[in-house]
Amino acid sequence: MKNCYDNLGEFVSCLEQEGELIRITTPVSPRLEITEFADRMSKSPGGGKALLFEQVEGSLFPVLINAFGSMKRINLALGSRNLDELAGRIVEILDQAPPESLAKKLRLIPKALSWTRFFPKTVHGPAPCQEVIMTGNDVDLSMLPVLTCWPKDGGPFVTLPVVFTEGLHDGRRNVGMYRMQIYDRNTTGMHWHIHKDGSHHYNEYKKTGKRMEVAVAIGTDPAVTYAATAPLPRGVDEMILAGFIRQAPVKMVKGITVDIKVPAEAEFVLEGYVELNELRREGPFGDHTGYYSLEDDYPVFHVTAVTHRKNPIYSATVVGRPPMEDCYLALATERIFLPMLRTVMKEIIDYHMPWEGVFHNIVVVAIEKEYPLHARKIMSGLWGTGQMSFAKALVIVDDPNLLRSGHDLMHHILDTLDLENDIILSSGVLDVLDHSAPQPLFGGKIGLDATRRCPGELPRVPKKPRERLDENAILDALQQKDPDFVAVEKIFGETLNPLILVSVVKDAIKNSAMFVDAIRKDARLPAQGIFILYDAHIDLADHSLLLWKAFNNVDPARDITFSGSGAIIDATKKGPADGHIRKWPDDLFIPQTIKDTVDEKIHLSGITDLLCLRK
Repeated sequence: MKNCYDNLGEFVSCLEQEGELIRITTPVSPRLEITEFADRMSKSPGGGKALLFEQVEGSLFPVLINAFGSMKRINLALGSRNLDELAGRIVEILDQAPPESLAKKLRLIPKALSWTRFFPKTVHGPAPCQEVIMTGNDVDLSMLPVLTCWPKDGGPFVTLPVVFTEGLHDGRRNVGMYRMQIYDRNTTGMHWHIHKDGSHHYNEYKKTGKRMEVAVAIGTDPAVTYAATAPLPRGVDEMILAGFIRQAPVKMVKGITVDIKVPAEAEFVLEGYVELNELRREGPFGDHTGYYSLEDDYPVFHVTAVTHRKNPIYSATVVGRPPMEDCYLALATERIFLPMLRTVMKEIIDYHMPWEGVFHNIVVVAIEKEYPLHARKIMSGLWGTGQMSFAKALVIVDDPNLLRSGHDLMHHILDTLDLENDIILSSGVLDVLDHSAPQPLFGGKIGLDATRRCPGELPRVPKKPRERLDENAILDALQQKDPDFVAVEKIFGETLNPLILVSVVKDAIKNSAMFVDAIRKDARLPAQGIFILYDAHIDLADHSLLLWKAFNNVDPARDITFSGSGAIIDATKKGPADGHIRKWPDDLFIPQTIKDTVDEKIHLSGITDLLCLRK
């Protein structure tokens, strides 16, 4: 297993040797067509293969995509046999107890000194990333094969930028991944979310009025690309994490027109500055939630230099409804950061972030339970810890084996929960991409305690026997109240709290509250289980789709109604009739004309056995 790639080209060669890369020689448009290729591949079994498009219309440079998008490729990228092995190396560092004697202190010195070899190393030119240099009027971003990923995107976006900034006061480096909309030949948007460290640096400069230098690397070795996505604490250099993963320092070189250092082996580097009182409308953008994130005003990045290798590869990704390539990057973070989370809460055994929750909507945590209401202590702790604070839903269990099977986990939760005593409703900060809350950036949260009861805790209240209605009987009862209840499916019917999935037809007059009231006011229905309302076009047989809609579309404070021993969850699209004034984003989709074009190009490429055709 190779631990260290000097550059992206070495990683591409490794992927090809491992049978993990497909070269596409047919000319392909960067507008929507590459998205359709990537979406099909990422949703094929196991994440398919990486794709290298050798002829991209309008550009001289090839495009690499889906390079991280499978368990095998993410491990190849990070030089590990499995991600838990990589996490184990972090445990070795975290578990260094203070030495108890002089002899133990002396033995610790060589190990501590060896860690310094992961620190980035400055080199002096000429660096590979600066083999070709364009400055001033020669800068033209249209030369890059930047993707327009989805039909309603505000323009082409750089989707794998490794963005370097430095703190004004402490000079500490931050490396983040913030999408960049191309505006014209030498300006882009800089999508610094309010909660991100790049935004923190920006605000430091804004208070002083000083111009802020920025550098962006595109196409770095895989450890550097991953490190830019990692949720490290503020002030911790992501290039040290990259060095730790690579087991070798990242070579850095000073920019041509900025004082910021960038990876010397990068494929492309954009250098420039951000003016502190200049904002421009950015977006919409088809995001990893599977919806468009809405347009808003963001800082503008002015590019003063573009440098690149002589034969560079442009690295990109497409995000959308999971599973896609970014799911595997998120899985790496889940595993690598577990040891760090356990240093704060040692009773945590393991945790899991289901892909349908798009990383911030639900986290399931297994703990070693020791005392009454221990699960609630964990909820409070996680909601106050780093990026876990964005989690909309937390589920606490005490059997880590449940995390290995979605079906077993769901069965356990539904067969355990006492809806009156095991659910905590709260409020707090939310990811900026959450669209379900009535207002941006904060909203309702929910915690579910599905742990066993221990001495000192009140026992769960037994459910009263009830007449169990089948799907047809439930649908008949609902349609007697309103014909716009159009379908019902019951799942996990053998549990204490069956899920009853209901399709409804809403319009500008008939809102969610009317359907919720119709269920709640029926003498028999609330006790049947947990009702979940979906819009009529949602396929009730596609359980992954149903989870994705429920995790994304529900604000717990507004959209969950408890009635008797049951509950009603509104997972429909909200609008003014529901009192939701914010714009509700559209789902992502590719037009049929593009799908047809890609079908033809798949045939021309001769890869129909690897990439399914779809209509």
